[in-house]
This record gives sequence, C-alpha cells and structure tokens, in this order.
Amino acid sequence: MNNQLFEAMDYLEKEKGIDKDILMEALEAALISAYKKNFNSATNVRVELNEATASMGVFARKTIVENPEDHQQEISLEEARAIDPNYEIEDVIEVEVTPKDFGRIAAQAAKQVVTQRVREAERGVIFNEYVEREDDVMTGIVQRKDARFVYVHLGKVEAKLAEAEQMPTEEYHPHDRLKVYVTKVENTSKGPQVYVSRSHPGLLKRLFEMEVPEIYDGVVEIKSVSREAGDRSKISVHAEDPDVDAVGSCVGQRGQRVQAIVNELQGEKIDIVEWSQDPVVYVSNALSPAKVVDVLVDEEEKSTTVIVPDYQLSLAIGKRGQNARLAARLTGLKIDIKSETEAREEGLLDQVDENSADENTDHDTLFE
Repeated sequence: MNNQLFEAMDYLEKEKGIDKDILMEALEAALISAYKKNFNSATNVRVELNEATASMGVFARKTIVENPEDHQQEISLEEARAIDPNYEIEDVIEVEVTPKDFGRIAAQAAKQVVTQRVREAERGVIFNEYVEREDDVMTGIVQRKDARFVYVHLGKVEAKLAEAEQMPTEEYHPHDRLKVYVTKVENTSKGPQVYVSRSHPGLLKRLFEMEVPEIYDGVVEIKSVSREAGDRSKISVHAEDPDVDAVGSCVGQRGQRVQAIVNELQGEKIDIVEWSQDPVVYVSNALSPAKVVDVLVDEEEKSTTVIVPDYQLSLAIGKRGQNARLAARLTGLKIDIKSETEAREEGLLDQVDENSADENTDHDTLFE
C-alpha cells in the first residue's frame, strides 16, 4: 500500500503539476487526523513519511516525569532512559506509536482529506496559470449560456462572459470559436473563476499587437483606444522613428491587417489615427473622417472648441454623437464642435490661423 501511495504522488506531480511537498503535507495532516480519530488520542503526534523506504510512522510527543499519570502525554524517566540515557525530567521525547493496522485505517480515513487537498492544489496550479493571462487575449469555445453568462471553455476552465461584456451585435452559440479578453481571475472556494470580455477596449489593443509586428516589436506604440463595441472604435498610434508610418503599419498591405481585426470583431468599424503631442493636431486627427478647420484649446479646462466646415458638422459629430464621443475618450479632452457659421457668429474665427487649416488630417483612416 505504501509503495502505491508514493507512486501515486509521483504520478500526480508529473501529470497534474502538483508539487510533491504539498501532497506530503496534505497526507501527513490526514494521517494525524486519522490516528487521533481512530485511537482516541489527544496526544501531540507527528507522522513521518519515508519515501526512500516507502514507510510511515506515527510518533507521539511525551513529557518525561517521575510518575506518569497520563500515559498518552507522559512517560517515566526510567522508560525514557531505556531509549536514551541522556534524558532528564521535563524533557520531551518522541515515541513511536504506529499501530499494526494503521495502514488500512489511515488509507480509509485519509482518502477524503487527501482528495480535497489535491483538488485545492490543482485549483492553485490552474489559478496561477490563468492569473498570468489577465489583460491578455485567449481563444475559447462557447460551451453553453444562461440568463447571466455565456460560458467559454479556455482549456482548463470555463470562463464567464457576462452580458455587459458581450458585443451587442453578436449572438453566441455552442461550439462557436472566438477570442476573448481576460479581465479578471479570482481564486474562490469553488475554484478559479475567470471573467472575460468581448467589448473591452483591451481586446482591440491586444488584437492589434497580435496582428501588427511593428506594435509587438515596440516600433509602433498604441497610445490610446476608445471603443463602442460592435459598432465603432478609434485607436491612436505613434512611431518615434519618423521614417515609420504608424498608421500604414496598422493598416497593412491592401488593408489586410486591420481587416483581419474587423472580421474578428464582426464588422466593427475602426478608425486608426496618428497620435500627436500637439492637442490641436491630435484632436483634428481623432475626429476623422471629418475635416477640421481649427481647434481652440483651453488647457486649464482640458477642453477644446473644434471648428469644422458647415457641410462637415454632422460627420464630425457622428450618428448620435458617436464620432465626437469616441474622439473625446481617445484624446482625454472635452470636445465642443461648431460649424464655421456658428464660429463666425460667436467671433471665434478671429482666433483662427487659417494657414493651419486642414493640416495633419491626411493620414486619418477609416475601415469598415
């Protein structure tokens, strides 16, 4: 039985990735519990597992006294010195008390406890594996869904895709294969709980990192992402090297790179714009595909007034204000859009340097 026990621990360490030391500790705790339960012992006992000899032993700690009254807790000086002549009164001695049939009893009593500890250890291994994937993209397969979640199988766990994290334009069916963004991993009493998203801006960022080698290598940097999942997103990119076309790198030859991401997101429109340290240029780019006459910046209020040609006003604002809303999130600035006619009536055009009109908007790109 002992040989089988140690062989089982070797198997679990190799196949399940569970540290043998964890299993040994679990088994020792279980055997101590089994001994105390089956032999009515309140003695402070220790279990020793010897892998080399495939044996186990139970040792009770007893205090040396002249006249023992509690033989479970105490031992006489004479008995102690029979073991080692150097013992003195009040020394503590360990005495082997392993019962003859302890192997059978221990195996039965410890089975449930060891199984539980092994399960906990397995959960720990899985938790550690998935917690490292937080803020990353994983590919999973839809297993089932209920009123609250779509359950996506990620290999060793079923991740939860909450209704708020789903794309409103998507329907999910069993066996559907999709990429998800891992937002949170928790270690609970029921095991690791993994929460994923299809609507998080981080999903768009990670997809670009996977699709565009220049981003993965750090040549092109994603500065900001704003997203209304399933409908439209904006992403700003920048390259320190002036010879690198950051927007062009993300677009790819004939738009292949960005189109792969659009396809993954079921046709979600993606604006790729050039980031700039100059808020005038950045806001102008962010309002793509609309053309901008000028941008007036209030740095204290972190707000801007954007002047656009009259015929571009509705395009700049976008359907239900979406274009302006996404641009504001992308830049981190408040954006108030006015037509040239409004700006002229309010005297704002007097502040405009007409030589700067329409600059830095040539590279703004919209993909559907």
